[in-house]
Amino acid sequence: MIYSALADRIRNNKPVVLLTVIDGPNTGATLLVAPDQEKIETLGSLGDSELDRVASRDALGELEAGRTSVRNYGPSGQVTPEDLQDTPIVRVFVESFSPPPQMIIFGAVDFTAALARVAKVLGYYVVVCDAREVFATKRRFPMADEVLVTWPTPVLAERGPNLGARDAICILTHDPKFDVPAIQGALATSVGYIGVMGSRKTHAKRLERLAEVGITEPKDLARLMSPIGLDIGSRTPEETAISICAEIIGKRVGRTVPSLANSEGPIHR
Repeated sequence: MIYSALADRIRNNKPVVLLTVIDGPNTGATLLVAPDQEKIETLGSLGDSELDRVASRDALGELEAGRTSVRNYGPSGQVTPEDLQDTPIVRVFVESFSPPPQMIIFGAVDFTAALARVAKVLGYYVVVCDAREVFATKRRFPMADEVLVTWPTPVLAERGPNLGARDAICILTHDPKFDVPAIQGALATSVGYIGVMGSRKTHAKRLERLAEVGITEPKDLARLMSPIGLDIGSRTPEETAISICAEIIGKRVGRTVPSLANSEGPIHR
């Protein structure tokens, strides 16, 4: 049952950790830890309920970091050197299956195809979303993992709780009916990057529309990278896609980079 559940979550790109005792009491015992939004599901046991609790907690940290490791415990979950004295050591192999980071792109425009291609090279699971059926087609975006014909609100209501620091939302539309709800939904998530396309003038008008729907908190507005991308002088869709992805990488690893959102003057010189 454990391995069936493990295979099912891997096939469906859901995070999961398999813990296996590789040395010590109950060698061979396994425990599956599967986080789902605000709850944690477990299957199996390492042989002791307190060991299960402590090892599950540590496994979630390894999963968040995308690491696979070996951890040492006492038979009842002891972790400090003092508690481990004169007790058998339980060595646990913590195998993380972390799904690829997600990039949700709102707007089926010319820049979308280029951004989707670059994102796939970087290992993202790419979702393209647009409410216009004639534009949001798999034929136009064959590189995307999913192409959805819908509005932003239902997409982010469904997927938003699972977005984290490794994920990105890119809003490439210039239509208030689309980009305002997309920004509202994105700000309600813990996604690591929110990029919004447009000139400085366009973004200033967008901020006025966001204020009309109650989005005025400086900490929320500071999450919006707009104009989108690094200030590298990009002009073509492909160059712009590279500047966006470079900005995402820099923001994720905490590097200070010359973003257009933090500079002044014309975007194109």
